[in-house]
Amino acid sequence: MRVVADLPVQVREQEHVWVPMSDGVQLAARIWHPDDAQAHPVPAILEYIPYRRRDSTRIRDDVIHRYFAGHGYACVRVDLRGSGDSEGVLQDEYLQQELDDGVEVIRWISEQPWCSGGVGMIGISWGGFNGLQIAAMRPPALKAVVSVCSTDDRYADDVHHMGGCLLGDNLSWASTMFAYNSLPPDPEIVGPQWRDLWFQRLEGSGFWLEQWLRHQRRDDYWQHGSICEDWSAVQCPVMAVSGWADGYSNAVFRLLANLQVPRLGLVGPWSHKYPHQGVPGPAIGFLQECLRWWDRWLKGRETGIMNEPMLRVWMQDSVPPTTYYDERPGWWVGEPGWPSPQVHRQFFTLAWPGTLEPESEAVPERVMTLRSPLSVGLFAGKWCSYAATPDLPHDQREEDGGAMVFTSAPLDEPLEILGAAKLDLQLTVDRPVAMVAARLSDVAPDDKTTRVTYGLLNLTHRDSSESPAPLEPGRVYQVRIKFNDVAQHFPAGHRLRLSLSTSYWPLAWPAPEPVCLRVTAGTSHLLLPVRPPRDADDAAIGFPEPQGGPASTPVRQLTPQAHHWRVTRDLAEDRSTLEVVNDQGTVLLEALDLEMQRKALEWYSYEGDDFNSIRGETLWERGFRRGDWSVRTVTRTVLTSTPTEFLLHAQLDAYEGERRVYSRNWDARIPRDLV
Repeated sequence: MRVVADLPVQVREQEHVWVPMSDGVQLAARIWHPDDAQAHPVPAILEYIPYRRRDSTRIRDDVIHRYFAGHGYACVRVDLRGSGDSEGVLQDEYLQQELDDGVEVIRWISEQPWCSGGVGMIGISWGGFNGLQIAAMRPPALKAVVSVCSTDDRYADDVHHMGGCLLGDNLSWASTMFAYNSLPPDPEIVGPQWRDLWFQRLEGSGFWLEQWLRHQRRDDYWQHGSICEDWSAVQCPVMAVSGWADGYSNAVFRLLANLQVPRLGLVGPWSHKYPHQGVPGPAIGFLQECLRWWDRWLKGRETGIMNEPMLRVWMQDSVPPTTYYDERPGWWVGEPGWPSPQVHRQFFTLAWPGTLEPESEAVPERVMTLRSPLSVGLFAGKWCSYAATPDLPHDQREEDGGAMVFTSAPLDEPLEILGAAKLDLQLTVDRPVAMVAARLSDVAPDDKTTRVTYGLLNLTHRDSSESPAPLEPGRVYQVRIKFNDVAQHFPAGHRLRLSLSTSYWPLAWPAPEPVCLRVTAGTSHLLLPVRPPRDADDAAIGFPEPQGGPASTPVRQLTPQAHHWRVTRDLAEDRSTLEVVNDQGTVLLEALDLEMQRKALEWYSYEGDDFNSIRGETLWERGFRRGDWSVRTVTRTVLTSTPTEFLLHAQLDAYEGERRVYSRNWDARIPRDLV
């Protein structure tokens, strides 16, 4: 990324501003705006998240908001109530209090002397979520949203569940927020009350994983904040952005299909990152693209951005499998609308003893049987890649040994797909609770197998996630599994492979007992969304190189980082473990004279074929030091299960210097609800 130090206008930065709420709580903000904005007010852009604007996101915020401010906008970065330096307690994600506060923040911004009255919202992940959620509340000053790596459906397509299955990232994400919620505000900002505010958080923020596990079906808890409940509530323009390695790319397609406002969709090869920092690359000039969007909707200038295709995506070319890519080869393609009439379905039939046959071929019916070992999934990567550890799926041949596999003949000509593949299965099982994981892979001539997309279905959710129902062993069911949306090029000579398994740990929590799955070949079908190439139209799509504003705070790495993703198999104990290490080391933010430490460790294990041995454990350490002020927190979470319950244990310890000043344990037994 090219740092642009010489911006078109001079920028004034306000390191700290209090934003008052109607109940007396004050939220902490950092503001950038043109130096002459008091005399010549400008539109504003809000980013509203819980990730500590003063330290944790400081450098990233400079890159984005100084850049926008240098192009004629006021930028406001606000810590949610109970996070960073803001007062109060953060008790869960996307609560109504958070959204009401957001509406108040937007009104406050619009009334400031440096603001012309119009406000936009931008955010990635949490900030992408609440941008859509606050848009649905229709604050008058909110004129447009850029929502990156977010979702419209908190149950079906978030970090917690997929296809009614409980995701392993649910534990990982809960542990991330457990650590964030335990941190104090900065005494340089809040003064002597920092310790009282810290203890309010330690006592009141709570352990969110227990709450989440008590809602295993799609109930009112998840419907709150899911704008898919009423698409018409959103009345301002929306740009929806994600990446194929991210967990939230499906939402882009649903937003384009269902919103009735001006909208654009953009999906690159990236993980859970802003596209100007995109990994895997290529990163793009996303901030320049945002300026075209803001200029159109906040300043009323005709920038041509709405003349672009409604959907622009990176068509990924074939690559060998590995867990980390600097770049994903491919090219940009576009569609004027979504769903696209240019995309058609191509059918393949699942055939015995393990082939994918074109629709035109007659395939006899034959029942095939599978009972997957728990090892299937150890090479699946994360549900949502952060590109912080090597967390993408590895060669799928490691997984296919425990799966039911169907492979096509080598392709006579290239094949390109865009959208969501679907799988129609005729099946029976021998247990009342069962899941199916389905993977679509690209098999190269050397047999290396790269996962392209996948889908999960808790079969008790086959008809409804609001009212799941147990399976009747031996009964024949017709079910449909939707794969994640993707854009993928399969070269001539490569083969398609569909792989089915009855477990996918640790990406998803396994069923309570081993399951025997019987699939009827000949009556089960794979449907691919095939897009004919439109080379001339697609060649016109492109983006400039990434740019960003200069950071105001030099950062010095004091202790080294470490990032690992290790699978170990102790054959003597018949125990397998996935260990994830994401150690950011200790850094010094020189302008703040502040040392910051962050380390996260995760372990996911099982023994033999014992479904009661499934165990997820996380350990976070975070700390800050400035002179004599030294604080540190350690949070630990362990999740196990029996056939009837989830067993949850968590620990929180807080330290001043070497003295432990707070300690608390949580223990809970939560009934499994057809999961």
